[in-house]
Amino acid sequence: MEQIDVIIKDETGRIDKVLSERLDFTRSQIQQWLKGQQVKVNGEVVRSNYKVKKEDMVTIVVPEPEELQIEAEDIPLTIVYEDQDVAVINKPQGMVVHPAAGHPKGTLVNALMYHIKDLSSINGIIRPGIVHRIDKDTSGLLMVAKNDKAHEALAEQLKEKTSVRKYLALVHGEISHDKGEINAPIGRSKADRKMQAVIEGGKPAVTHFQVLERFNDFTLIELQLETGRTHQIRVHMKYIGYPVAGDPLYGPKKTLAGQGQFLHAKLLGFTHPTTGEYMEFEAPLPEIFEKTLEQLRNNH
Repeated sequence: MEQIDVIIKDETGRIDKVLSERLDFTRSQIQQWLKGQQVKVNGEVVRSNYKVKKEDMVTIVVPEPEELQIEAEDIPLTIVYEDQDVAVINKPQGMVVHPAAGHPKGTLVNALMYHIKDLSSINGIIRPGIVHRIDKDTSGLLMVAKNDKAHEALAEQLKEKTSVRKYLALVHGEISHDKGEINAPIGRSKADRKMQAVIEGGKPAVTHFQVLERFNDFTLIELQLETGRTHQIRVHMKYIGYPVAGDPLYGPKKTLAGQGQFLHAKLLGFTHPTTGEYMEFEAPLPEIFEKTLEQLRNNH
């Protein structure tokens, strides 16, 4: 059990809203704790609709998280490259990278544990071997560490921006200029805790893009990341007015038929942690992405 104490300063409004803005927990999570009588104000149990007052002392008793039992599963996995230190995986669209509440099975980690016996332990039992992530409905390349030494070396390359990650995205609208850089800080959205947004005081985020092909009302672009913020490409493209097609969270409701956002991690380059050799890998576009491009070319 963990106890969190919060003193209300100038905040006003419902306690669930105020706490979700002050703490790194979702509003629904705080509402669950309020229902379970794990939240007290000045020693008294309150409900979600309680309006906070200045100098209120809020105490939250956070229960221990349930320990997930991660099991190896025989799920088909495209291993692009593997040696004793690293592996490169081409993740299909629709696969979650690691187990979490609501996704205990069927993840990339469950598949890795079946196909690759040795995985680094730096990120614990939930994310063995996982050095970086891509979203569930983003397809493409991920590097996996098979031991802790390799994990530290690969993570350092991400931090120092010496690894190379290029993506292909199909976005709404016709981008008139051929290339651009988006330098805008990203943090959790104040309007919706499930979403990220460009906000003042967010973490630095830089995305470079180049136009590859233009269609009627859509543009195919290649993007390169300098930083790796959650949903970075999706947030940045929405921010400049060209949201990723098919994006259920950041895009318009009426969009191209598909299986989520048309975003593919096509190229991954890094220096091998043991040999020091620079290695680069490419993954072809998923079939649905290719077919959609063909349809757009025909219509154009």
